[in-house]
Amino acid sequence: MNLATVNKEDFKEGMRLLAGAVNIVTTKGIAGAGGFTATAVCSVTDTPPTLLVCVNKNNELEDVLLKNKTLAVNILPSGFEELANRFAGFDGVSMEKRLEKGVWETLETGCPVLSNALAAFDCEIINTVEQGTHTIVFARIIAVKSQAMPKTPLLYYDRGYRTIG
Repeated sequence: MNLATVNKEDFKEGMRLLAGAVNIVTTKGIAGAGGFTATAVCSVTDTPPTLLVCVNKNNELEDVLLKNKTLAVNILPSGFEELANRFAGFDGVSMEKRLEKGVWETLETGCPVLSNALAAFDCEIINTVEQGTHTIVFARIIAVKSQAMPKTPLLYYDRGYRTIG
């Protein structure tokens, strides 16, 4: 069976209604440091604990991530729209300078972890798959930090930031 593929515009129109948590993915290592905003992040398995992160091949951080072989996923709380925009590149700040905003620490890998993230996952990249315009990164979780009294998450829905409640 050979089914037709939906066109790009119809795909984007449908995907705008898929709410996603807003995350900042960071890396630091031999290839440099930086980060980007991502909603294409999800759990894969708990044995071993693994996340999936999709990164556009045109993103300047894609090569840095793959060379460093580490990343951290930082789940943003509501109210962090400005930081999300910075890491999305909307303010024109270079990749390295994006980390100058926010309070950062490290866990095991040395990747920047946002101190007030709802949760942060410090990871080692274990596999990648190229699909279309993106690289799908599978990352084994080495350490987790989460807030004892979490706030509401920052979400992206219908082409804008949203919060629950």
